[in-house]
Amino acid sequence: MELANCSLLETLDLSGNGFTGKLPDNLHKLKNLQYLGLYDNFLDGQIPESLFTIPKLAFVYLYNNSLNGSIPGSIGSLSHLSELVHLYLDYNELSGGIPSSIGNCSKLEELTLSYNQLSGVLPESLNNLKNLSYVLVSKNSLEGTISFGSENCKKLFFLDLSYNKFRGSLPSALGNCTGLMSFMAISNNLVGSIPSSFGLLDKLELLYLPVNQLSGRIPPELGQCKSLTGLQLNMNQLVGEIPDELGMLDNLQDLRLSQNNLTGEVPVSIWKIQTLQYVHLYMNNLTGELPLEMTELKQLKNISLFNNQFYGVIPQALGINSSLELVDFMYNMFTGSIPPNLCFGKQLMVLVMGFNQLQGTIPSDVGGCSTLSRLRLEQNNLTGVLPQFVKNSELSYMDISSNEITGEIPSSLGNCSNLTTIILSMNKLTGVIPEELGYLADLQTLDLSDNNLVGALPSSLSNCTKMEHFNVASNFLNGSIPSSLSSWTGLSELVLSDNKFTGGIPPFLSEFEMLSELNLGGNLLGGVIPSSVGALQNLFYALNLSNNALTGLVPSELGKLIMLQRLDLSQNKLTGTLSALDGMKSLIEVNVSYNNFTGAVPQRLMNLLNSSRFSFSSNPSLCVSYLPSCGLTCAGNYTIRLCKSQSSKQKGLSKMGIAFIALGSSILAVSLLYLLVYLFCLRRRTKQEVGVSAREGPSSLLTKVMEATEDLNDRYIIGRGSHGTVYRASLDEDKDFAVKKLVFAGHAGRRLSMIRELQTLGKIKHRNLVKLEDFWLRKDYGLILYRYMQNGSLHDVLHEISPRLILEWSMRYNIALGTAYGLEYLHYDCDPPIVHRDIKPMNILLDSEMEAHIADFGIAKLLDQSTPSMVSISVVGTTGYIAPENAFRTANSVESDVYSYGVVLLELITRKKALDPSFMEQSDIVGWVRSVWRDTERIDRIVDSSLVEELLDSNIRNQIVDVLLLALSCTHDDPKKRPTMRDVIKILLEINSPMRSTLF
Repeated sequence: MELANCSLLETLDLSGNGFTGKLPDNLHKLKNLQYLGLYDNFLDGQIPESLFTIPKLAFVYLYNNSLNGSIPGSIGSLSHLSELVHLYLDYNELSGGIPSSIGNCSKLEELTLSYNQLSGVLPESLNNLKNLSYVLVSKNSLEGTISFGSENCKKLFFLDLSYNKFRGSLPSALGNCTGLMSFMAISNNLVGSIPSSFGLLDKLELLYLPVNQLSGRIPPELGQCKSLTGLQLNMNQLVGEIPDELGMLDNLQDLRLSQNNLTGEVPVSIWKIQTLQYVHLYMNNLTGELPLEMTELKQLKNISLFNNQFYGVIPQALGINSSLELVDFMYNMFTGSIPPNLCFGKQLMVLVMGFNQLQGTIPSDVGGCSTLSRLRLEQNNLTGVLPQFVKNSELSYMDISSNEITGEIPSSLGNCSNLTTIILSMNKLTGVIPEELGYLADLQTLDLSDNNLVGALPSSLSNCTKMEHFNVASNFLNGSIPSSLSSWTGLSELVLSDNKFTGGIPPFLSEFEMLSELNLGGNLLGGVIPSSVGALQNLFYALNLSNNALTGLVPSELGKLIMLQRLDLSQNKLTGTLSALDGMKSLIEVNVSYNNFTGAVPQRLMNLLNSSRFSFSSNPSLCVSYLPSCGLTCAGNYTIRLCKSQSSKQKGLSKMGIAFIALGSSILAVSLLYLLVYLFCLRRRTKQEVGVSAREGPSSLLTKVMEATEDLNDRYIIGRGSHGTVYRASLDEDKDFAVKKLVFAGHAGRRLSMIRELQTLGKIKHRNLVKLEDFWLRKDYGLILYRYMQNGSLHDVLHEISPRLILEWSMRYNIALGTAYGLEYLHYDCDPPIVHRDIKPMNILLDSEMEAHIADFGIAKLLDQSTPSMVSISVVGTTGYIAPENAFRTANSVESDVYSYGVVLLELITRKKALDPSFMEQSDIVGWVRSVWRDTERIDRIVDSSLVEELLDSNIRNQIVDVLLLALSCTHDDPKKRPTMRDVIKILLEINSPMRSTLF
């Protein structure tokens, strides 16, 4: 029997059955149907127009499917549709606008359209619905102004407009909606002040308006909203003082005013709200002392005040009356001692009080806090000894650097099995490094520099196979460098300088393939520089072997360190020439003074004569083959001389020599004349070729760019990639461009094809794509102009910039979402669709607001057209990001882009490169993450250590886990099982849904 023949059917509930396919077209024949429940299935296709012609239909639940197309315009167009009470269409793929005819559904009470792709404005006709009580339209692309607030909104109790593109100001007429209990408009483009009329909403429990551009003062009228439990106004541009009236909110649990421009003192009345659990006031300009009243807040769990100007003594009774979970007072001016009972409630997970002026000892309470996972007390004036860490099994991060701590490093630290980071530098610690630190199998960073430690490096440290940063500089350590440390295969920083280490430079250092800094200066090391040092291809920050007793020649292999920026070989007994350094093109600082080098300074190092006043001095036999343009005086190297073979040419000449010079000058003059004629012709031909441009007519912009870069001089290079060299061109204060030079070869037919392709790429506009501004083709190369991105590439931000930038999870999430939007546009909105073929952090650029922009889209295809063969002979993409199905073939698909995007997600979460020796038997990041997650399902074993503190927020923890699972789905071996980029966006938006979070 056909379902449509059940003419008397009133209720149809087939939810949660996993049905696929489309909605039947003949449902409209069920004339008596009142309830339709098909939610939680896998239905796709469009919603039939005829569905909303069923006269008695009152409850429609189609949420959590894959329905697409637009909301039928028939809704509300017939008078008999006045029966519709509930319409749930959320978690689908619906697009287009919301029909204004919906305002005719006079009985409509609940409308949920969230997590779709709807655009356009909210129909003003919704104001006609007197019974409307529940409206949820978050996570769409709705825009325009907010029009709610007519006299008909008395029954409205829930309104969520979050994560859209609404602009304009908040309507003061919302004060008419006196039944409103929840109003959320998170992450829109709202401006202006918060209306004082909101004070009329005496039933309002949740007011969430973060991540907008709201300005002005916090209206004191909000103190009349006596039912408020959650007030979130963070990440806006609010100014002025916090109103004392907020202290009247007797039910307030969650107060978030962080990341604004608030000033003045926090009213004492706020610290008297007995229901307060979470107080986030960080990153403002607040001042004053903390009152004793805050110690009486029995429900207080989380208090974050960092980056303000608070001062005075922290109330010493803090923690006795509450079960604190997080205390973050970093970057203030607090004095006095750390309260002794912060962990009294046995719940404390994060204690952060760095960069203050605290004194006294670290309370023993800290060492006995079994729940503590993150401890930061750096940059204070703390004294005494470190507490015994006997019950800190959860502790993962510890930074107590830059204090006045004395005594020995407690061996009990070896009991903290989850420790990944220990930073105790710049104290007055004595004794030896405890063997027990070798028990810390997850240790990644150990910094004990600038103390008074003695003895040898314990061999047990070889068990810390995940070590990435090891710094024990400026101590009194001795002995040889243990060969057992070769187990640190993922090491990126090794600093042993200014100690008393003996022996030679161990050859096993060449096994540290990820090493970016090696500093062995200021020790008693002897012997020669091993040639194996040349294998450290990733060494870019510094190589310092100074102030030792090294002898012999500089090995030629050292010249392979083409990424190295700083080299210091000074104060040794090295001999021979510096010819090995001539290939080190990235050097910006060099010091070879106080050795016995001979011969001429290599030409590449001539521009570094002034990198330090005496960087080449005290090498009696070292010379220069020519004078630099400024002379030796301005270079500061007064002791270096001109080579004899050159200086002899400065003396008198014979008559025969003069005759030869005269003859040579004549020949030179004729040659110059011919050269000028040739250059004039070449210039004319060059000008003729400038006309091939993305703009109409000759490109004066490109002419200016060539002048700004001095005809692409190497000193303007800002990057090199698989597709070419990138230069920076600054035309004036607000016009910076990136110029990509592409080298290719091809005949005229393919050249015309490239022009058409570039013109097409120039028309592509999307906020998450780097727009092609102009182009210029020559015979064997081309120049492409892009807008310069101030924060460089995601690769640089994640892996190269030192010191590392702080990347909060919200920033990483936004980068992931922006990249997904850009890639989705290439796959679905370009005709024909564009497969990027090389998605990686290097091709994701970040503007001044850290918003992601995909670069180099279409370039791989463009270069394919430039090759003599119609078939590319190389695999397109970058190792580590290439989908398995493309490992041995050149054909790429949107699925391969999705795989590469999944790898980028994993890099955002772990801050590890796609290929990292620390992955050991797993060759890449995908295999490593899969293995760790399969074995432990512990996100803290995978996530970047700087995100560990944020994991304490259960909402953020869930988000990171969900993004991790999404990344693993994107990198599935079977391309058919990977989500589309539209799926990815839907999932990302769902992950960040405010409905998933609880009060924090």
